Amino acid sequence: MTSWATRMAADVLRPALVDKVPRNHIEPDGAFRRRRIVAAIALVAGAVLLGISLAVRPQSSAFYPLTGGLAAVWVIGGFASGPLHLGRIAFRGTLRRPVRTPIAIGLVAAAVFVAGALVVREIPPLRDFTENVLAHARYGSLPLLALITLVNGVAEEIFFRGALFAAIGSRRPVVLSTVIYALVTVATGNPMLVFAAATLGLVLGLQRRASGGVLASILTHITWSMVMLFALPPLFA
Repeated sequence: MTSWATRMAADVLRPALVDKVPRNHIEPDGAFRRRRIVAAIALVAGAVLLGISLAVRPQSSAFYPLTGGLAAVWVIGGFASGPLHLGRIAFRGTLRRPVRTPIAIGLVAAAVFVAGALVVREIPPLRDFTENVLAHARYGSLPLLALITLVNGVAEEIFFRGALFAAIGSRRPVVLSTVIYALVTVATGNPMLVFAAATLGLVLGLQRRASGGVLASILTHITWSMVMLFALPPLFA
């Protein structure tokens, strides 16, 4: 490994994805049980609404209120479960809010997915599953879809890497939150979305564990989502 790559791993990747910053987020047993109950209720409601929202026809006007309602479920469930934190990462001997690094990680993740899309579009079954998702971008209002994409990205992180991650506790929260995130996406019936949730969810979970908050995963998620929204439809045109 070159000295540049070594410095990059030590100064950027490890603080963002591996090294845990000091934090004290321990909750009383009663508050922890309440968090778990609220998170479980929101999880079931959100999974049902997610399946319904992506099952509607691309040109249906019901898609927008359904996805807006889904975002509301994640946000309400997230904040109702208990306190959430923005988090910090180490940078040159100090702790600061993660901003530039999560955005960069989102761009890298998007680039990897775009490269993968070039392969997927040559495989008919996978191409069809991807087209089913992109149909909403083709026939819907792009500005409105961009707003929905942005809001839902924030909402999902508030719940999955915020409330749910905290509700899992200290035993394997990255793995368990990623698995649950992917299982919820099974409600869409689209294996490509499940794959995206599993792979991206792992990165987001690592960011949550390292920083102790949801800001890093929010910025990575919405960066990735916005690139996907604008980059994938032309590739599958």
